[in-house]
Amino acid sequence: MEITPEKNRFAQRSPVDTAIILLMIGTALLIIWLSFTNRTFWEAHWPGYSDMVSALPQPSAWLRWVLGDISEVAFYKHEFASIGLLAGAYLAYWANRTGKSWQGFAICYGTGLWPWLITSSLLGLLLSNLLWGWTVTADSWQPTFVAFVSLPAAMVLMFGGGWKVTINGAIMGAVLVTPICLLMVNYVCNPLGLPVVIGNVSGMAIASVIAFVLCRYLPSLVKSAESDLAEKPSEAPPANTRTPDYGVIWTLRRILADFSEAPFFGNELASIGLILGALLAYSLNPSSPVYGSGLLPQLIGAQALTSAIGIMIWRRQWMLRGWYPTYIPLVSVVPAALLTHGGSWQVIASSALLGALIAPPLACAIAKRLPADMHAYIGNVLSMAISTLLIIPLIGWLIAN
Repeated sequence: MEITPEKNRFAQRSPVDTAIILLMIGTALLIIWLSFTNRTFWEAHWPGYSDMVSALPQPSAWLRWVLGDISEVAFYKHEFASIGLLAGAYLAYWANRTGKSWQGFAICYGTGLWPWLITSSLLGLLLSNLLWGWTVTADSWQPTFVAFVSLPAAMVLMFGGGWKVTINGAIMGAVLVTPICLLMVNYVCNPLGLPVVIGNVSGMAIASVIAFVLCRYLPSLVKSAESDLAEKPSEAPPANTRTPDYGVIWTLRRILADFSEAPFFGNELASIGLILGALLAYSLNPSSPVYGSGLLPQLIGAQALTSAIGIMIWRRQWMLRGWYPTYIPLVSVVPAALLTHGGSWQVIASSALLGALIAPPLACAIAKRLPADMHAYIGNVLSMAISTLLIIPLIGWLIAN
């Protein structure tokens, strides 16, 4: 009997594909094993979050701080989570470029701009820490991570690849986004006792509006004399025209992809790397990720729950639009609720439900009112600020009564 290509798909798997799958399985098993070993030994030999910040400004502590900034948007703040995110994202990009069936959702929405996007984001992060790292002390957390998940990436997605957009986006991220976020956190959120995420995301929105207005009146910031339009088609991979079935498997994949949506990746492999890295850090020392709170398991569970609720409630919008911002409460309302009110089931359930109900449609309502020359992510971050401001006090009232 002749073997069809569908039946022979495992036989056709390349050694590289097999090695990658085995590596991922091995990493997961290693983390599980570490979770059941003598945790006291690891805690004594692996530094926690407080150890890192108390060691500042030592070079090793600064390296951990800067690397941790890469995963701070998910509130994990650990170098292992950051390395896992970047490794998973690169794997997803490579799989997308080579047409692998296991690539998941096309990274960076299938634009092919991930190399430019990650370069601009990392440059913005480095510049941000060079310019504003002096504000960080052992007793004073500061939002040095914000340039990594905001304007630089949005500018690349808005205006395309190329060194002009990449470098100018990074510079504006460091000189606009970070200082405005510092002002919002230190002079608005801290005095009023508000969750700092409100200052982070509102600062991103204000700075991004300023940056896009500058680009409107100074188009030379993002456009060369010779148009780069010829470069864009070669950057984008062939489009996948298959219509998703929006079934159970798609839903599970989408929940996973939401974990890496904030840095504009939106891919399961990137998310797996992020989560595995965070779990590895927690396995070695529970007081290392999530600012030493020990809340990583509750946080991951709550983040998955709010994404699942949002996807189920707004499934029709996913089908109509092809994309919907169900990730928003995952990186705003839910983490802020747990860090403010603790990791009880009441806080987890209420923050997940309220965030999923309010944040995504609010983001869309704001985004559709933005000018065409401003990236829609501004609506997302404004929704994060408003939703968090509304929901966190409500959860406090609910659990007190």
